[in-house]
Amino acid sequence: MQKEIYFDSDTFRLHGTLHLPDAEKPPVVIGSHGLLSTGDSPKQIALAEKCNRNRIAYFRYDHRGCGKSTGDFATATSFDGRCRDLLNAAGVIRNLPETGNQLALFGSSFGGAVSLAMAPSLDISSIVTVAAPLCRDWIQEPYVNDPANTPLLETLNKEKLFFDIRNHLSEIRRLLIFHGDKDSIVPFENALELEKNATAPKVLIRQKTGDHPMSNEIHQKEFMQLAVDWFVKFFACH
Repeated sequence: MQKEIYFDSDTFRLHGTLHLPDAEKPPVVIGSHGLLSTGDSPKQIALAEKCNRNRIAYFRYDHRGCGKSTGDFATATSFDGRCRDLLNAAGVIRNLPETGNQLALFGSSFGGAVSLAMAPSLDISSIVTVAAPLCRDWIQEPYVNDPANTPLLETLNKEKLFFDIRNHLSEIRRLLIFHGDKDSIVPFENALELEKNATAPKVLIRQKTGDHPMSNEIHQKEFMQLAVDWFVKFFACH
């Protein structure tokens, strides 16, 4: 079952979709999308379906200025704003009558950085990231997978996108990292630094010859299975 949910974050009205399994008070994974993406990304929808088959709910939402959420993308988008979006999403989900109070996080690319930044303050069971950067300055040109998106990227205020979470990595635990070692946008060194400095338990899955969008189907299948196994494992013991 899918349920549309609207919630407030600062002055914005955000839209999300809650995927509910056939289970009473299930734990929930909250997904944060990449900089130019939305909650309707195929990766998140597939992950939601896989979670549901394992009696886990999944909430995917559009950050401010994206998808069905309000706000102008160019003026609304900031790293701090997206962190508050995630914080508010977690508060809404924890108060729903259909779900339990256990949460986990999934974040892809810029959404991975947002999830890592907020993980220590959300009392989560676990976290999974894909191609997450640790610092804005470690993201490489051309910054986007599709050159057609370059004009959209250029509308953003680069100062509002600044972040550096490297000094807080020791506060992150129960972390599963996926990263392609041929990622030309967020270099694999980000994953090495994250795995080195996060607190155990932690696992780094190095996807050989993998790119930023995880276009290899074998990598996608590996990600889906291992990510859900990780969520199941730590929901059971949290």
